[in-house]
Amino acid sequence: MGDEATHHLLLYPEESIRPVAERSERVYIVDDTGARYLDASGGGGVVTIGHGVLSVAEAIGAAARRLPYVHRSQFDTPQSLELARLLNDRFPGPPQHARVTFTSGGSEATELAIAIVRRYWVSRGEPSRKTILGRWHGYHGATAGTLTLSGNRAPRQSYIPTDTPLAAECYCYRCPFDAAYPVCELACAKDIDETLARVGPDTVAAFICEPIVGATSGAVPPPTYLRQVRDICDRHGVLFIADETLTGGGRTGQYFAVQHWDVVPDVILLGSGLASGYAPLGAVLVSERVWKDTKGPDDGFAPGFTHQAHPPSVAAGLAVQRYIETHDLVLRARRQGEHLHERLARLERIARVGDIRGQGLLQTIELVADKSARTPIRRKARFVERIVDKLKRNGLLVQAIRGTIDGTDGEHLMLAPPFVITELEINYLVDALDEALRSTSM
Repeated sequence: MGDEATHHLLLYPEESIRPVAERSERVYIVDDTGARYLDASGGGGVVTIGHGVLSVAEAIGAAARRLPYVHRSQFDTPQSLELARLLNDRFPGPPQHARVTFTSGGSEATELAIAIVRRYWVSRGEPSRKTILGRWHGYHGATAGTLTLSGNRAPRQSYIPTDTPLAAECYCYRCPFDAAYPVCELACAKDIDETLARVGPDTVAAFICEPIVGATSGAVPPPTYLRQVRDICDRHGVLFIADETLTGGGRTGQYFAVQHWDVVPDVILLGSGLASGYAPLGAVLVSERVWKDTKGPDDGFAPGFTHQAHPPSVAAGLAVQRYIETHDLVLRARRQGEHLHERLARLERIARVGDIRGQGLLQTIELVADKSARTPIRRKARFVERIVDKLKRNGLLVQAIRGTIDGTDGEHLMLAPPFVITELEINYLVDALDEALRSTSM
């Protein structure tokens, strides 16, 4: 397992020693003892095409040998041009010429989007539009700037000015208005309207949300929610940013999650699955309307980062997207996701399972102390950690999320396996979850 003193150089004090991963293959990770783990979380929703795809590794190696680095202000590369064309063709709605800018991941993509939409309004003579409005329970990155848009209460208490405005979350299982769809009349969407009116729509540059929330809740919106959000943004002249860092690239059974509801954003963020974890890569897709209306004194459309459009990383992203197309993996994610959701339904009979929600191969199991009252599990119980430890000992990796409700209490499990997972492997992971949830006491 490696030298313990060396391990502690890599860990926060409260964490325990982790196994040392040595290699991976398809949906499995193998540690230095030879133990195999079924990666049912896809490394936090990152791995899409599976581990160990040779064509991707070869594309990275070829790029590194031929052109390891150029600065994005000086050159494009064949891979960046081709991947940009592919992503432009994927942009939802009628065909258009979207602009694509590559980053090193989702947090950078969010930061870049903030700069782009602010510059958009400056170029239109409305420099007062600086605020990016997010939602409670949203997550958009780990930088200081992106945390201001995110609605996880624990980080906000530690890092963020408390006067940063946020709209209500869209979280049906724990509706902030204590209502149920459709009787609620989408009070959560109306709250966006009211929040914009309260802070002043002429000060807001854009509204940002995850179409399907990722790690903080896994919440899936009601059928008409995102269309109403689009209408609200249009009515106030506010841009709509869809953060598809976790959902983009096919995980939900559509290439972009917004396509489930026929919604066209102004800006789309990509991360996690764009290169399936083979290299750090994200992207910002800017609609034609926005970039054409953005003019400035300099030639650059937005600020850049040192490793933006890094050739081996972009080569990885292109190889991954080709692999997804060749093997029809978006359709596979939809079908395997339906099988996973159907199999998970049996867990609803377990006392500690409050809600199961998701789309495609992004599924969430919210754990509760009392099912009828939907009482959240208290942090001190460490229930989800014990579940995850038990699963890991049995060779199954799932992602534990703590602080679901208020940053401290509330727990859920996130499942986001690679698209190449088989039905037999899905059956195994659900059986393992069933056993662990039934056998672990509060």
